[in-house]
Amino acid sequence: MKRTSFSFKNLGTDLPSSIVVFLVALPLCLGVALASNAPLFSGLIAGFVGGIVVGSLSGSQLSVSGPAAGLTAIVAAAILKLPSFEAFLFAVVVCGLLQLILGFLKAGVIGDYIPNSVIKGMLAAIGLILILKQFPHLVGYDADPEGDTAFVQTNNETTFSGIANAFRYITPVAVLIGGLGLLFQILWEKFTAKKKGFIKLIPAPLVVVLIGIGINEIFKNSGAAYAIDPKHMVSIPVASSGREFFSFFTAPDFSIWTNKDVWITGLTLALVASLETLLSIEAIDNLDTYHRVTNKDRELKAQGIGNMVSGLLGGLPVTSVIVRSSANVNAGAQSKLSTILHGLLLLLCVAFIPVLLNLIPKAALAAVLIYTGYKLAKPALFKEHYKKGWDQFFPFVITIAAILLTDLLIGVMIGIGVGIFFVMHSNFKSAVFIVHDENKYLFRLRKDVSFLNKPIIKNKLEEVPENASVLIDASRADFIDKDIVEVIEDFMAHAPLKNIYVEIKSSSYKNQGFSQSIVGHDKAKADGIRTEEHQLETV
Repeated sequence: MKRTSFSFKNLGTDLPSSIVVFLVALPLCLGVALASNAPLFSGLIAGFVGGIVVGSLSGSQLSVSGPAAGLTAIVAAAILKLPSFEAFLFAVVVCGLLQLILGFLKAGVIGDYIPNSVIKGMLAAIGLILILKQFPHLVGYDADPEGDTAFVQTNNETTFSGIANAFRYITPVAVLIGGLGLLFQILWEKFTAKKKGFIKLIPAPLVVVLIGIGINEIFKNSGAAYAIDPKHMVSIPVASSGREFFSFFTAPDFSIWTNKDVWITGLTLALVASLETLLSIEAIDNLDTYHRVTNKDRELKAQGIGNMVSGLLGGLPVTSVIVRSSANVNAGAQSKLSTILHGLLLLLCVAFIPVLLNLIPKAALAAVLIYTGYKLAKPALFKEHYKKGWDQFFPFVITIAAILLTDLLIGVMIGIGVGIFFVMHSNFKSAVFIVHDENKYLFRLRKDVSFLNKPIIKNKLEEVPENASVLIDASRADFIDKDIVEVIEDFMAHAPLKNIYVEIKSSSYKNQGFSQSIVGHDKAKADGIRTEEHQLETV
């Protein structure tokens, strides 16, 4: 198995990938800050801290961290509840400290219990959300921030009503830029598929952004009535001097440490951010073509340090985020160098060329995000899971629907619940095998026989007629619930009244908890049921 780690040998693939992730991260950092009612620059701080700090410390080669849409509701409520934004920053530091402790407590193992069908459903749902949420921005309707992924949006519209309203506010130039951006990415991927050399290093999203800037500048300078409104452009705070730039950074208020609401907020952020990180890491490991497995405890520690740094500098809380991470994978990144470079690009560009960044139309960035979403939710993925059977397909589609109609964490919890139901249902069906031929009955207990199997065993035992022979084979059971043992022993106690011969077969009979193994001493019945055991299985 090929393994790739941080190395400048990967610069040829990681540098173009970092540019793609930078272009994806830029509007999302601003959008999450806007949706959280936080200063815009706090989202950018979280972006480059997530890239540089978390990227350097993380064990994941492809995960990208930054401000997460899943935390916007918690962040917005906390900023309103706490005495000041500086008090909230202290809560972010607390969040990081608690995540660091969780890492040392090895809490990362939680991520290993998420069903694969739920992980794939989560990725597909994120893809569909990108397509649905970015469509209004593609046509020039920007009522909802770019970073909002919830079904009920911050402007009180829903995902679908936002799309419907977008048709009433179409900006022709935005449609032109967005449409050309999508078409260029499709054609560019086909054109470069079999190419080699320098052309493979040119990131399509960068060309899309340059085309968007060019088209908008042409319309703006020509004085056309259809020129894009300034509200449809990227909006980064511009500092007139180095001193003003550094004034954008804010220190937390440590004097607030006695306020219990700060600690409650920190704990809430730590739990939600950690869960979202573990979900994202599990998903990105699934996408990794080299099948590398991330140490999740190390990831929690990296996230904890990242959040402490972000809070100290005035940034929002960070998590590993699927949108940026999947864009990183799709752009061909091979190591964490791409993540770190994207963070450096964010910091340097925001510091030195914010005026140029503010020339980027949101429609161009929406085209990049929509194409990323399509790669996550290709129709082939749905066909693949349908072929795997209902126990895989149903949790997959339920997870998608739940995430689309709620948010990421609630949707995943619902998906996990459905997945557990199918596991229990499968075990319920396979744990008890019952067959009979005339008056010879075989009850075979397999794997884990729990109290959930009690009704079927009890009812089937009651149906056994007089003068029958019953073989209860428990030799293949790994676990038998005490309720099941009690049902069988009750049946054995009353079996002589109906002249029923009962025998329990078990390689570890004494360990199963039964007080006896045979009821009845009819040797002919015993020999007959043992002889026909195989035939009974094939009935």
